[in-house]
Formats: sequence, structure tokens, C-alpha cells
Amino acid sequence: MSLYHSTAKQKLSHFSLGSSCRSVAISGLLLLLFFTFSFNYHNSQSPVASYLPFRLSWLSSSPDPSADTPTNISHLVFGIVGCVKTWKQKRPYIESWWRPNVTRGYLFLDRAPSKELRDWPPSSPPFRVNEDITKWEVSRKIAAPVQIRIFRTILETFRQGDKDVRWYIMADDDTVLFLDNLVEVLSKYDHTKYYYIGSSSECVMSNFFLSFEMAFGGAGYALSYPLVEMLAKELDACIERNPRLYSSDFMLHICLTDLGVSLTKEGGFHQIDLHGDISGFLSAHPQSPILSLHHIDTIDPIFPSMNRSEAINQLMKPAQERNWSISVSWGYSTHIYENILSRNFLRRPLETFRPWMKRNKSPLYLFNTRILDDNPCTVPHVFFLKSMKNASRNEIVTTYTRVSKSGLPACALGGNHSANPISRVEVFSPRRRHIEAGRIECCDVLADKQNTTKVRLRPCMFGEVIA
Repeated sequence: MSLYHSTAKQKLSHFSLGSSCRSVAISGLLLLLFFTFSFNYHNSQSPVASYLPFRLSWLSSSPDPSADTPTNISHLVFGIVGCVKTWKQKRPYIESWWRPNVTRGYLFLDRAPSKELRDWPPSSPPFRVNEDITKWEVSRKIAAPVQIRIFRTILETFRQGDKDVRWYIMADDDTVLFLDNLVEVLSKYDHTKYYYIGSSSECVMSNFFLSFEMAFGGAGYALSYPLVEMLAKELDACIERNPRLYSSDFMLHICLTDLGVSLTKEGGFHQIDLHGDISGFLSAHPQSPILSLHHIDTIDPIFPSMNRSEAINQLMKPAQERNWSISVSWGYSTHIYENILSRNFLRRPLETFRPWMKRNKSPLYLFNTRILDDNPCTVPHVFFLKSMKNASRNEIVTTYTRVSKSGLPACALGGNHSANPISRVEVFSPRRRHIEAGRIECCDVLADKQNTTKVRLRPCMFGEVIA
């Protein structure tokens, strides 16, 4: 009896111990999962999660880039390095690509402009003066103060405090940028990650003396917002550690390498460490879309029989092609849309009105309407009739002026070309207009300059489709 009791007690003891172990194991796993979830909620880089034998992807607190709106020109901020002495010479290069009231950024100068430059042109980026670093304790050890000024422009651009920034684009005052291509290329990348995007020099020795894994700043480079935010905290300390470096581009490369970030190469950034006629280079049909050209003053004009400024403006014409839709209600109003829209869409009236009877439920009208929203690709810029006069013996011109600016960013689908600078639309039409039964008219854009868009109405051609 005592033997049975002892054996039973021993079995019960084993059972209790096994049950306890299993309970502890299950409880431990539940606690581990709870701890991992709690830690991931506050920190997506949980060290615990990295050692789990399975992936807790549903716990990640990192934002989903696909949930964001597409990257457009308003998400980019440009930091341009220049100097007062050469500003007049470099100004045409910057103004060839800068879009007033559309692009965001700053031209950083080495000192305040002289009196003759105080009336700063609205066609140029707003200027800032780089901070004085001569009072730094380490300033006596700095080998190249000008290069430190250029390097710190990243920090000073960040300190301007622009909102809703995804990318900082750094460039020189003799760099020509192709904005729509930049937007398209940067849209491929997750702006919430650490990205340092640029390209090498075309010449071996330039890379050999500095680095083959470094972005050349004359060609321009792009830094994601999180990377600049992190770099801003370490930039001055990095300079203090490396005061003898003599190249701003190499300083950035060293500092980012110390932070664990390497270069992502995009071949469209062109340093142009070349001399003479580069037409052979530009005619080579590269696979990458062109993002920049540098050293404009050291090469021949890229179009024959033009000076450098004229040649750059000529090059930018295709880059500035605007995909707009223009709707003309002759004698009353004109609408400009920053996107190609179908006639089927445009013919529906905008719902700027209310029904006669108060009623909350649709349908309200005997016709289809479009609801006003804040989508820059479908909200029109509205111009109302101002005047009408004879343009020639057989033609009348009606002029329409803007009511107000939209206050919206440029439409990314239409190439990020804002119509805000347009203040007037001139519509040329035959004195006698023969409108075909069942068809509306078509139009051609004659010119788009000096804040005026000129349009000519004409009969639609056979089979002409706008969609």
C-alpha cells in the first residue's frame, strides 16, 4: 500500500512538474509575444523581433510608402550653392530650370548681395547667406573653408524648416536640373528610408583622387529627408573630426559612410568633367533620363550658333512641355487644367451651384456634374472675359483674366507644371465661326510666355480625339 502510494506520489510529482514546465513555456512565449508587440509599437527596429524564428510583419510600425500620395515637385527642396561675385554670370543657368511659385529652395551665397543686387529677381530662388564659421574653435585647422561652407549648406537648407519635404536636392549655381525627370526618378525610391543618390565623374582621375563611391555635387545629388535629419545632428561633429578634408563632396561621403549609408547611383546626374564639344556625349542615347548637367561654362555651347545661355534655354524647351487641357467657353470663360483630360470629362459642368429645392440626396439635376475637390489635376484655373477686339480683318481676340490662384501644388500627372504663373488667356477665333452640327471646336496653343497663354480656335479635324 505504501509502495503504491509512493509510486503514485512520484508519478503525480512528475505530472505536476511536466505540467508546470509546459505552463511556464507557454506563458513565457505569450509574454515574449506581448513584449515584442509592445516594443514594436514604439520601435520598429525591435532587437527581439530580429531573433524570432518567424517574422512578425504585422507588428511593424513603419509607414507604408504605397499609402502616400505620389511624389511631386512640391516634395522637393533645393539647396543651391553660389557666390556673389559670379551670380550675374550663373543666374541664367538657374533661371532656366527654376519655376517661381512652384519649386522650393534657396540660393546660398558667401556674403550679402551688394546694393545693385538688393532688388532680388522673383525669377530666381530666394537667397540666404551662409553662416559664419570663423569663430569655431576648429576653424584654424580647417584646410578648405570654402568647401566647409558648401558642405554645411545641407545643414542650413534643412534648418529653413520647410514642411512636407521628402527629398533635398543639392547642386551648384552652374548646374542645370531637369525637374520632371527628377520627380519621376525619385518616385521609384522610398523617401522614408536613408537614401544618398547621385553619380560619379565621367573621368577616371576625378574619381581616383576622391572616391569611386561618392556623388559629385556639381552634378547634384538627392538626400532623403530622414537621412538629412540624421546627418544634421552629426554634420558639425563630422567636420571637427575631419577638418583637413579639402572637398565638400568627399566630406559628405565620409560622414555618410560613418553613419552606415552608401551611395545609390543614378546615371542621369552628369558632372561633365569634360571640355570642348560634348555633342557626342549628349547624343549617345543613354538609358537613364537626364537629371542634370554641370560645368556649363567649361564646355562649348551645346547648340551651334548660340551662346551658352541661349543654348541651355533651347535645351530646356522639350523639358518644359506642358500637358495641359484648355476649355474655352467663348465669350465667357476659359479653364486651364494641369493634365490631359478627356472631352467626356470636361463637358460635365462643375458643381459650383446648388439645386432650387433643398434636397440632400442625389440625384439632383437632369445632367451629370463634376464635384469641386482639391485635386490639382482636375481643379481648373478659371479666367473670365475681360475684353474683345479685332485681331485682324478676319479674326477676333477675346481676353480672359484670372480670378485667383488655385493655392494647390502642381499636378504630378501632368508633369508638375503649375498654371499659377498664367494671369491671362487670349483666344483667337474667326470672325465668322462655322460650328458643325453635333461637334464642338478644337484649339491649338500658339504661345505660352510672359504670363499669357494664346489659343486659336479651329474646326476639329477628321477623327481628332482628345482623351
